[in-house]
Amino acid sequence: MANAKDEIILKGLKENNLKNIDLTIPKEKIVVFTGLSGSGKSSVVFDTLATESRRQMTMNYPLYVRNQMPRYERPQADLMQNLSPVVVVEQKPIGSSTRSTVGTYMDIHPLIRLLFSRIGQPAIGSATDFSSQSSFGRCPECKGFGQVVAPDVNKLVDFNKSLRERAVQFKPLSPTGWQGHWMMTCGLFDPDLPLKDYPEETLELFLYGPPEGERVNAPFHTKDGPHKADWDGLLPRFTRVYINRDISKLKTLTEEDVLAMTTQAPCKTCQGSGLNPEVLASKINGLNIADYDQLELPELLRELEAIQEPMGKSIARQAIPYVTQLIDMGLGYLSLSRKMATLSGGEGQRVKIARHLGSSLNNMTYIFDEPSAGLHPSEGELLIHMLQRIKQQHNTVIVIEHNLAVIQMADEIIEMGPGAGANGGEVIYAGPLAGMTESPTALALQHKLRVNGHPRERTGSYSIQGASTNNLRNVDIRIPKGVFVSVCGVSGSGKSSLILDAFKSRYPESITVGQGGIGTSSRSTMATYMGIMDDIRHTFAKATGQPAGLFSFNSLGACPVCKGKGVLTPEVAFADPVTIPCEACGGTRYSDEALSYRYEGKNIIEILALTIDEAGDYFTQPKILNRVKTLRDVGLGYLTLGQTTSSLSGGEIQRLKLASQLQKEGQIYLLDEPSSGLHADDREKLLDVFQKLVERGNTVIIIEHNLDLLAASDWIIEMGPGGGKQGGSVMFEGTPADMLKADTATARWLREAVEA
Repeated sequence: MANAKDEIILKGLKENNLKNIDLTIPKEKIVVFTGLSGSGKSSVVFDTLATESRRQMTMNYPLYVRNQMPRYERPQADLMQNLSPVVVVEQKPIGSSTRSTVGTYMDIHPLIRLLFSRIGQPAIGSATDFSSQSSFGRCPECKGFGQVVAPDVNKLVDFNKSLRERAVQFKPLSPTGWQGHWMMTCGLFDPDLPLKDYPEETLELFLYGPPEGERVNAPFHTKDGPHKADWDGLLPRFTRVYINRDISKLKTLTEEDVLAMTTQAPCKTCQGSGLNPEVLASKINGLNIADYDQLELPELLRELEAIQEPMGKSIARQAIPYVTQLIDMGLGYLSLSRKMATLSGGEGQRVKIARHLGSSLNNMTYIFDEPSAGLHPSEGELLIHMLQRIKQQHNTVIVIEHNLAVIQMADEIIEMGPGAGANGGEVIYAGPLAGMTESPTALALQHKLRVNGHPRERTGSYSIQGASTNNLRNVDIRIPKGVFVSVCGVSGSGKSSLILDAFKSRYPESITVGQGGIGTSSRSTMATYMGIMDDIRHTFAKATGQPAGLFSFNSLGACPVCKGKGVLTPEVAFADPVTIPCEACGGTRYSDEALSYRYEGKNIIEILALTIDEAGDYFTQPKILNRVKTLRDVGLGYLTLGQTTSSLSGGEIQRLKLASQLQKEGQIYLLDEPSSGLHADDREKLLDVFQKLVERGNTVIIIEHNLDLLAASDWIIEMGPGGGKQGGSVMFEGTPADMLKADTATARWLREAVEA
């Protein structure tokens, strides 16, 4: 019999929508939590198990250390036993910093810098000297950015206009500002002549200033009379005042405002590396540190393995496992210099996972939040091998997942349900795959893939020519109009570059639903996010004669004790934080006065407690009904108007974003992996939304890996053949039925799913 310590025991779980449930999770197994979006998976795994494990870990530190660490409140549960330390790999995007690269994120870059400081020839000082962020290492020309920013005359100036007509299109230099006024009144330039009609010499002076060494007087007029001043040229002035200056100190301008008027090109002095020439002169086996940065990972691995010098060999040996992990995750086409912000969702997910594979710790609990999100079916196999590897090192692997291939390889499946929100929060199945028969996931596993045999006829087409964004190889393509289009391909193959960059810039009117999160403050609710809270407040104000602010917990209507938060967090010194419902308002957030007024028999709290479905039967205002309908259309009818967006699951957030965009009657909808975070049941509802949109005359284009959505499309485009430098070409265009006969990475999986 297994030792009792070989399982995690959880009893009486009550976080969020959990209904006082008991669970036993076996250790050193792969355990998959599944179920509808909002069924309670995250409440068990993140809000209970992970939070309690972290809380107990911090209790091992002295009080003065704990005070500097994140502090966790004890989850609502009766018993939580036999927990082990947790490593959490979440879905959240990584590395939005412009300087964050694969090398820095994986902690490989510090080792490479150390390597060059020890064995690079000619020798340079310390490892920090090999950084573009150090005062010694940075390139003097571009200040370590690797890019030279210069004003773009065609963005800055409209040559068809005169100065008075705002030929200078940068607001601080327009006629309303003192600099624009100076240009018009200095006597050098005709303020009413279009710039294209200026004599060549005058235009040269206006744009670039006088020749080097010469000065041209341009009197500056104020109410005190003329003052002596020299004209320096529009472009030199823009560079000096707006590019070579800390923009954050200019109150009315942002960096984006300035960059919109510029072009950026690799710095010629450092070839885009951001390093000074002295640092670049130091080499190992003929390569400098910038060369190391640009190598694809298998080439980098060969260079590291070729180092024989004893000191260098010991440093290289520390970097090799990290590089190998990235290659093993199918990311060999990346380089250390690749910016994290430019990775696709699937690439970012695998880099995050690879970062955790280097640990030799065991008896840990690894928690993965939908690790298959953004992965092509072929990459899903790599993921499964990686999860099995972590388990083999005597760790527990807990995965929240909807991907059927990952569910099928689990040792234990725990399905939450039966519904979502208030209808969820129970364990409807716990055990091995063989025992699953009637649950929503069991039915999804028995589901047969159906290929769309009657695709719609296009009503025209959208044309893209010569697209070369990121890795696109001069792509020419005509995308069908008035149909449901899916764009597929392995991670990094160019799907996002084709649709979210090239297509979006050609057709800027497209409505885009991306992968980014939404504002999830505890004060943001379903009603506020959908833009109907103001309408509800004004409805109350009209019916009661009171100010609308009285029906807002962020304004006049806030409970005076908790200030509209609904909870109190008393100061508990070094103890764990405690959150208690506000006794004054009973957690409603509203003052007694606000709750004393009613509309159609309900006070504001009773209105916010209505589900979306109930709200559709209660209100009569067209705007409210329209927005409620879009939420029902995407399958969120079970949520309440007052539910906070911070309590929503990933799948619910994805559908809420879509619902907020469906209010606009667009012609083209672009969606980036809309099935991410959705159970098979929820995917069906989403597919129904897409089909209705197309029936109403719109074009829906999705970037997607899910085979069910691909099979239901009218038209499929596959990018590839690989990722990164190996991608960027159109591998297939046609109907799902045509794809069954094709020989591409996705076609093979589609055929296998149809034949299964």
